Amino acid sequence: MSFYSNELTAILIVIFVGFLPNEVWRVFGVLFGRRIDENSLLMQWVRAVATALLAAVVARLVLVPSGALVALPLWLRLGAVAAGIAGFLTMRRSVLAGVLTAEAVLVIGAWWLGVG
Repeated sequence: MSFYSNELTAILIVIFVGFLPNEVWRVFGVLFGRRIDENSLLMQWVRAVATALLAAVVARLVLVPSGALVALPLWLRLGAVAAGIAGFLTMRRSVLAGVLTAEAVLVIGAWWLGVG
């Protein structure tokens, strides 16, 4: 009986601590997002900051990797980024295509090098 109560407690914690606070901000975004001009100076700044943060995360993953990426050489990580950009541009600016292309280069490169 205690197993089910512990499992239910964990599920309720995930719902109340993880899901609901996030959902509140999504609702606010839908309600107030309609009034925002996409071409305003504020939105251009937000877009620039978001792009800079994404570039910083990618640079950190490539230049100062952690986890399984540590075992892969820098040239392979840089090649995966280049291949991801090429996949993104080739498939009409598809983020999914870029991510899948870069991931395929990493997986195939790790297999070829015998890493993993």
